[in-house]
Amino acid sequence: MCIYNISESPKHLCSSFLCFSTEEAEGDKKKKDKKKKKGEKEEKEKDKKKGPSKATVRAMQEALAKMKEEEEQAKREEEERQRRLEELEAQRQEQERLEAERKEKKKQKDKERKERLKKEGKLLTKTQKEARARAEATLRALQAQGVEVPSKDAMPKKKPVYSDKRKKKPTAQTPEGLIPTPISCSLYLPVVIKDEEESEDEEDKKDSSVKMTTNKARKEPSSESSSESESDDDRSKEEILYDKAKRRIEKRRQENLKNINFDKLRSPVVCVLGHVDTGKTKILDKLRHTHVQDGEAGGITQQIGATNVPLETILEQTKMVKNFDKESVKVPGMLIIDTPGHESFSNLRNRGSSLCDISILVVDIMHGLEPQTIESINLLKEKKCPFIVALNKIDRLYDWKKSPDTDVVATLKKQKKNTKDEFDERAKAVIVEFAQQGLNAALFYENKDPRTFVSLVPTSAHSGDGIGNLIALLVELTQTMLARRLAHCDELRAQVMEVKALPGMGTTIDVILINGCLREGETIIVPGVDGPIVTQIRGLLLPPPLKELRVKNPYEKHKEVSTAQGVKILGKDLEKTLAGLPLLVAHKEDEIPVLKDELIRELKQTLNAIKLEEKGVYVQASTLGSLEALLEFLRTSKVPYAGINIGPVHKKDVMKASTMLEHDPQYAVILAFDVKIERDSQELADSLGVRVFSAEIIYHLFDAFTKYREDYKKQKQDEFKHIAVFPCKLRILPQFIFNSRDPIVMGITVDAGVLRTGTPVCVPSKGFVDIGIVTGIEINHKSVESAKKGQEICVKIEPIPGESPKMYGRHFEAVDIIVSKITRQSIDALKNWFRDEMQKSDWQLIMELKKTFEII
Repeated sequence: MCIYNISESPKHLCSSFLCFSTEEAEGDKKKKDKKKKKGEKEEKEKDKKKGPSKATVRAMQEALAKMKEEEEQAKREEEERQRRLEELEAQRQEQERLEAERKEKKKQKDKERKERLKKEGKLLTKTQKEARARAEATLRALQAQGVEVPSKDAMPKKKPVYSDKRKKKPTAQTPEGLIPTPISCSLYLPVVIKDEEESEDEEDKKDSSVKMTTNKARKEPSSESSSESESDDDRSKEEILYDKAKRRIEKRRQENLKNINFDKLRSPVVCVLGHVDTGKTKILDKLRHTHVQDGEAGGITQQIGATNVPLETILEQTKMVKNFDKESVKVPGMLIIDTPGHESFSNLRNRGSSLCDISILVVDIMHGLEPQTIESINLLKEKKCPFIVALNKIDRLYDWKKSPDTDVVATLKKQKKNTKDEFDERAKAVIVEFAQQGLNAALFYENKDPRTFVSLVPTSAHSGDGIGNLIALLVELTQTMLARRLAHCDELRAQVMEVKALPGMGTTIDVILINGCLREGETIIVPGVDGPIVTQIRGLLLPPPLKELRVKNPYEKHKEVSTAQGVKILGKDLEKTLAGLPLLVAHKEDEIPVLKDELIRELKQTLNAIKLEEKGVYVQASTLGSLEALLEFLRTSKVPYAGINIGPVHKKDVMKASTMLEHDPQYAVILAFDVKIERDSQELADSLGVRVFSAEIIYHLFDAFTKYREDYKKQKQDEFKHIAVFPCKLRILPQFIFNSRDPIVMGITVDAGVLRTGTPVCVPSKGFVDIGIVTGIEINHKSVESAKKGQEICVKIEPIPGESPKMYGRHFEAVDIIVSKITRQSIDALKNWFRDEMQKSDWQLIMELKKTFEII
């Protein structure tokens, strides 16, 4: 409020009124501005609600299009630049390649020219060329004087003399009248016979001390060329020796094949195949009157055994067989190989059948063809190996009356009607099973065509029935159908079967000698893990007749062994020998490289089978065959192996296995199969934390290791269960909200994945707000640990400790999707320890959530 003084002059009063009116006007203006601004603000809010104008949108679109076009232009320019750089680089490389090719061609051309000149005798040093020029000048001078010089062709041909070590006596001077003849001979000496050294010596004698310096300079290039020619000579000499040795080996082999003696037969190699527990080893025990099977761990054959059966035993065992002419037996005996039937030993079975002449397939008459029997049939088909079938365990037929000293045909006739009927029924069932495998089969006494039909011989390894008939049939078939194959041949054919460490003898190899002869002191080449091994035979050991090669027997030492035998060879450096490949003999030293190359080709294929992983267990076995079987078993069971060895477990093996403690502790394990573990090695393993599993049966070893892995995995699962988060996607059921805050209790549907108790959950659509941790799951009022896709459940979600509780309706709504909160660590834990509990759909959900959470 303004108080004006009236007593003031009018002038002042007037100015006061003017001031008042101005103030009023300004106040009205301010009010108007306020209203205007308010109006503009409301219009702007309306415009905002309406959205940007068309012009703005168009301008934005144009700006975006321009930006995009600029980016594309920049991208094109960058691509063009890269392309030009690549082209320039390609041109440079091409030029380098062409230049290298040109240099190589030039080098090759020079080499060829030198070789050609060398062959023609025209490759001369500077000194030789000078000597030649002097000789030609002398020749021309003599011709000018009218001396008659005979032509080169007219001269008598003499054997070339390359060097004469003897000292020459000084000869008397020739008379003048006899000059023409020596001159004519000497004319060709510098060109043909005189070598570089002689000519240089002459120069040195003639020239003064000043000229000697020039001769030294002259000698340098000549010495280079001579060294080059020497290296070429050395190389070519090696190649010549190699080719010579190769030709000699080929010639010897061809001669040996030509000189085959068809009148003299070797012992046939017979392989016994079949399913586990069908009685393969038992049949041989009956034949030998031994108990090898009782000495094997669990009664399961785990190594290949070879038995020499002499002629006397064959005649003794077949004495009861009718229509068998003992006088016509030509074979000197038999070599029978017993192979394991367990599926883990398929590689041993493969090794046994690869070198046999005829096989015995043992079939249990009570069970017919079993898995390993079918595998053996396929193996025999693949190797095109003839075989006969032993229908074993006929003594288990009801009311069977045994008669081992009688022909099995007569024994069958003696049986009661019900026993004969059961036998006929079971034999027909086996014949039908063979037909399903694509093979014709018939009982041996009904088989009129052994080439087309497989013969079935009823046998009993327990009682001995039919064993004589089995041997008689083997002898008949080998002498008639395989006579050509069994013909005596001097060409060596031997195969390494086993590598075994024996106390007092060191590492020995068991070899099946099929053809040829082995002698003590001979140089042999055997396949090894690191390449072919060259060693000498220190001893040839044979088991006594009817004793197995693999069983510890008092061996007989021999100087020479001929076919067909199972022989144990003593020698140096046999530790790394690979079984299943041929053994070769070098008659001369220059044959060793040729035979080594031959073995390397075969080695490559076998070594591919033994591939070590970076992370894996350490495997130790008594023989390579057992080792291969164990490795095959581990491979099929998807257990990696990082180290292998043969023989007892030493400290060095424990140290090698302990390296896995740093990489992956679950593989810090030694699997010792049929080997001794030294005490200090066991103590070292205990102190380092390396587990050593030992067993005599492959399955017991694997069971122990499997149990250890399961326990280890369970321990790790308990350790990582709070880190591992299983993926899930949940949808809220709004009609079942029982408590909206601390704890949230509500009904949900599992749309994808698996929900487990302890799973942290969040809402991605609300800025990844963490709702809490699922502490309880109920289905139909029953508490459960997990819920799968499609289930409607009630969950209790408690807040994360240290965070404020979240509320349904405020922090998230019914329309929001809830997911499990995964991290990189939780995914790794699932991969390492919970892989078996995850399905393919769960991994797909993990991939989806990784994108949502932007996890790399």
